[in-house]
Amino acid sequence: MLIYKIFRADEWAALQAAGETDGAPIDVTDGYIHFSGSDTVARTAELYFKDEEGLVLLAVEAEGLDSLKWEASRGGTLFPHLYRKLRLSDVKWHKPLPIVDGVHQFPELE
Repeated sequence: MLIYKIFRADEWAALQAAGETDGAPIDVTDGYIHFSGSDTVARTAELYFKDEEGLVLLAVEAEGLDSLKWEASRGGTLFPHLYRKLRLSDVKWHKPLPIVDGVHQFPELE
């Protein structure tokens, strides 16, 4: 099962350059890296990245990912949280999230 992380262009560039990251500022503050499932990632974009250009969607395989916990968040929905650095080697694929008519356009998700 794939889980998804939305990064701003500079956050994605930092991960590529360093090979690992503690995540976005909210991740650092909370002490874990926030991910979304295929059923919640579009809402995450709408709530937290409204009108932001230059976003990158990362896909990570959840199965076998150490230090991953599913925890209740928005309205009791379970979200995957990674309690270690995200490594570039964890990323299965990445794709841009362009905006069309004010809405981020997602690729087909698993």
